[in-house]
This record gives sequence, structure tokens and C-alpha cells, in this order.
Amino acid sequence: MEKRRLGDSDLHVSVVGMGCWQLDTGHWGSTEAEVIAAVHAALDCGINLFDTAEGYGRGRSEQILGKALADRRDEALIATKISAGNLAVEQIRPHCEASLARLGTDYIDLYQIHWPTRQVPMDRSMAELVKLQKEGKVRHIGVSNFNCQQMDLVRSGGNIVSLQPPFSLLWREIEGEILPYCRQHNIGVLPYSPLAQGLLTGRYNRQNRPAPDEGRNVLFQIPEAYERCVGAVEQMKPIADAQGVALSQLAIQWVLSTEGVTSALVGARKPDQVRGNTAASEVQMPRDVYEKLDRISRQALDGMALPCSMWDWYPDKALDEQERQAARK
Repeated sequence: MEKRRLGDSDLHVSVVGMGCWQLDTGHWGSTEAEVIAAVHAALDCGINLFDTAEGYGRGRSEQILGKALADRRDEALIATKISAGNLAVEQIRPHCEASLARLGTDYIDLYQIHWPTRQVPMDRSMAELVKLQKEGKVRHIGVSNFNCQQMDLVRSGGNIVSLQPPFSLLWREIEGEILPYCRQHNIGVLPYSPLAQGLLTGRYNRQNRPAPDEGRNVLFQIPEAYERCVGAVEQMKPIADAQGVALSQLAIQWVLSTEGVTSALVGARKPDQVRGNTAASEVQMPRDVYEKLDRISRQALDGMALPCSMWDWYPDKALDEQERQAARK
């Protein structure tokens, strides 16, 4: 699989990475054996980037990923995240060491701040992360769900090589200000939810909706948003059919074709899902197909009032409306 350099780091990551939220088997109903088989299938398909977090299943995702990679650690680049509530300087080291223990490794390739916070000075948090980097516990540092102003703040305390934002044909908030900022500062972009939590697979429609308690994003929660997204998918499906590929593969390739994107993080619980996702890296998408998808996407999203966060919440309620507005740009 094609690999791209992540920002100004020495990491070269597969263009399709594996998001590991779903390795928390208690939430999704999968067995441990199934998700470990999915991780092994990802390695066999050429995926080398695995993204998890201490907050996924309260560390359970890290534990299972560590078990899956126990004999194949040298084939993988592990990215994990520290939660926003654990960024006080005295908390960072013990939380990093706890992640290392759960992952069964002595270094983390990419250690990311999961969400921004105002409860502690993030530039000081960043300086503490740099200490861990100098000790070799962390190779590189990144952030997730940050806007440009927040990235400026942490960059005053040390170098970040990546941003992990939500981005897909149905969620394009980063295009206005954040993507250009990352290109300008050579910050790699690792989009998560490139399939909009399954909307862009065509699995969901007006009759088949996920249960309200599944923790889906605002595109599922807001009736107008869901209706527009389903309508857009109905228009996109024949385009994928005409190309002889799954809509999910076309949607992933659309993300990968966006300037500045390094790797798309896609979740999977079974080996066949992994193989379908990785096939997206080989899809050849003619320019007119890209333009058709782009047009359908923009028409669906035009004029729709959406929260600036795909999850419509921030762990830190002190993030004020001015900063929320900045994140919308």
C-alpha cells in the first residue's frame, strides 16, 4: 500500500489506517478474537497505522491492540491519545506510562492530545509531552479535534506533526481554515470518520436507522441532516456502481484525494471489512467523478445549520462561543 510521510516526521504511514475505537468489544458486541483477526488482516493488507486512545473503552481498545500486535510490533505504527481531562503536567507522565503498559510496548509512535481544554495551559502540557519525547517514550506528538488557534497554542510549547479531525463527503468543516493551516505548517492530517459512521456505506436509509443509544454523531441526531445525507448517498450510489466499486471505497478515495490529507482512519471489526477498506487505496477516481461527488456533497450541506463539533459537545465546557465560532471557519 502507498505510504505518505506524516508532516515533518520520520513516520511514513499507510494511506489507509485502522481506527481502533471499535476494538472495545464491550460496546460493539464483537469478540476479542474477531477484532484481533481484523488487526492481523490490516497488517497483511499493508496497513501500518493503528489509532487508539486511552478513552476508548477506558483503555480496553489499547489492551486489545497491544495483544494483537504483540508478535508484530515492528510492522506497526501505534498512535494513541491522552484525554483532555488528563493534561495537567503532573498527570501526563503516569497516563502515558499506563498507555504504554496496556499497549505492551516501550514507545508510542504518535502521542496525541485527544481534545483541547482550557482547564490547564496547553502550552505547558505540550512542554511535558516534549520531555517524554526526549526520553524516547514518545516518538512524535499530534493533536485531535483542534482548531487553528488551539494548534497555535500547543505549537508554542513544541512541535506537532499531525492533526486528527473528522472529515468526509458529509462533514467538511476543516476545508475553510484548518486544512490550509496544516498545509502551511507541514502538519499531517489524519481524518477520522471518512465514512461518516457508516452513512457513506449506504447501509443506512430512511427505513433503516441505528438505534438512538448507539452514540452516533449529529448527522444521525438532527432529522434534517439525516434526511439530506441519505438523499446525497442515494445520488452517490449510482456513481460508485458505474465505477464498479463500493460507495465506501469511493468515499475513502475522495478523502485521500484531498490535498493535505496523509491517511484516512477507517474502523473495522472483521477481516473482510478491512480488506474492503484497504481496496479503496487502489481505486482510480477520474476527475469528473470527484467533481460529481463534490457537487452532490456541497448541495446536501448547503445552508444546513450544524454544530461546529461533529459530536456537538466538548469535554471542556469552558470553551466559549467565540472559540466555537472560530472552529466553524
